[in-house]
Amino acid sequence: MKYLIVYGLCCLFFVSCKNESSPAPVIPEPGATGMAGQELAKIHCAACHSYVPPEELSKPIWEHDVLPAMGHRLGIFEGKAPPDSIFGSPRNAEILKKANIYPDRPLLARSDWSKIVAYYLQNAPDSLPEPRRTTKINPSLKQFKYREVAFAHRPPMTTMVKIRKNNRGLVFSDGKPNSSVISFLDRHLDVQKNMLALGSPVQFEERKDAVYLTAVGKNIFPNDFLDGSVENLQIPNNSDGQLKTVPILSRLQRPVHVAYGDVSGDGLEDLVVCEYGDQTGKLSLYTKKEGKGYASLVLKNAPGAIRAVVKDLNKDGRNDIVALMAQGDEGLFYFENQGNGSFAEKRLLSFSPLFGSQYFQILDFNGDGLDDVLYVCGDNADKTPILKKYHGIYIFIGDGQMNFEQAYFFHLNGAYHAIPEDFDGDGDIDIASISFFPDYRNSPEESFVYLENKGQFNFEAYSFPESTKGRWIVMDAGDIDGDGDTDLALGSFVYFLAKGDTTGLSKRWLGESPSVILLENMMKP
Repeated sequence: MKYLIVYGLCCLFFVSCKNESSPAPVIPEPGATGMAGQELAKIHCAACHSYVPPEELSKPIWEHDVLPAMGHRLGIFEGKAPPDSIFGSPRNAEILKKANIYPDRPLLARSDWSKIVAYYLQNAPDSLPEPRRTTKINPSLKQFKYREVAFAHRPPMTTMVKIRKNNRGLVFSDGKPNSSVISFLDRHLDVQKNMLALGSPVQFEERKDAVYLTAVGKNIFPNDFLDGSVENLQIPNNSDGQLKTVPILSRLQRPVHVAYGDVSGDGLEDLVVCEYGDQTGKLSLYTKKEGKGYASLVLKNAPGAIRAVVKDLNKDGRNDIVALMAQGDEGLFYFENQGNGSFAEKRLLSFSPLFGSQYFQILDFNGDGLDDVLYVCGDNADKTPILKKYHGIYIFIGDGQMNFEQAYFFHLNGAYHAIPEDFDGDGDIDIASISFFPDYRNSPEESFVYLENKGQFNFEAYSFPESTKGRWIVMDAGDIDGDGDTDLALGSFVYFLAKGDTTGLSKRWLGESPSVILLENMMKP
């Protein structure tokens, strides 16, 4: 649902001024610089995201997928103007044209662009070897019992799953366009009720005073529409009562995550909304006002905000904001709360635009009292759908001064989510993870991996025999049966066939995949 876009080499645009009485001035194309292709690539690449060496992708992918998209961002088209096809639907095109995503004239000399193209095509390999798993995954997952939820929306398009607090069961959503459904199950996984949703739900959040539902809009797939919302979900106590929603925020640009916390320091709970969008988007703070309503502040005007955390990172008594950005300029950003509604932005970590950032969490992983970072990358859609050796789960250890150093990496093709938790009760943090783009041909079991912590950043990897029964895209952890240990719920999304699938799994999923499964923790019988 959150798709990697390899952005173009430059994000600067010309803005021409004109009045009705005089024609617009003719702006000549930039002249050639005389620089070499590598120099030009590094200059223009750095304007939008980290530089990507030619060796990172094969020549066909550069030539047919990535370089044309880069050229469009630089105003390089086959014709004299951007083709309508790059804007999407008329409604989406209106948003992109207003945002000046694609300049109407080249931003560099065409001869310089030709040098960039030649540099990549001359130095890229004809093909890349597929990364092979070196760490064995034990298929016999101990401690967890597989339970399949009988009720399903087939083919499943699960966009959210949540284990509810206080033994109130499980809730999940099916986000098919124009027919989204929220399903409530009790602790025994029996259906309590279903509710039609106006938009595809992606987050179910139970707070002290209310239950909030975040929806991306009627279309779960990449778009720039302002159809998203955050709603107050009113759940009746009796089984016959009707579910009701009250809008809290509307006209959000494809929101994929909301972080809750008192950022303004007035005792009221504010919302940090990751308006992921597609080619446009933003990270926004919605400060709750006395009475009703919210005041909005754009923290970062860029697409790809995928997750945020509200926390007093520098221990000054004010809650700060940390956000993970995907979509080109990938990285972890810290917004230091300076009071009076102002924030200072600092980049904590940078990632290649090929990483496909998906998730992060701030926690003290090694028990030294300092904040560390768990980071997950593996979005492998759109222009570069190949297995990548750097996809997986990372742990960065912090020094207390906003510096983070990599201490651990587990290669997991197409990793999408990871939950750090002491699942086995031995005092250290284990990791449960899922992959939406695993190596189904060679390592299908990596669609779910449980990393049991053995100390000193050594982990044993496990999966379960039924791991290929669905294509897992969402996951949650909680104590569904009230026995004191932490269970796991996984949601499957198989609305379309997996690209390049030669295993036959995709066809089987369409008719047989469950919407949700439960991995019941058996640590406490």
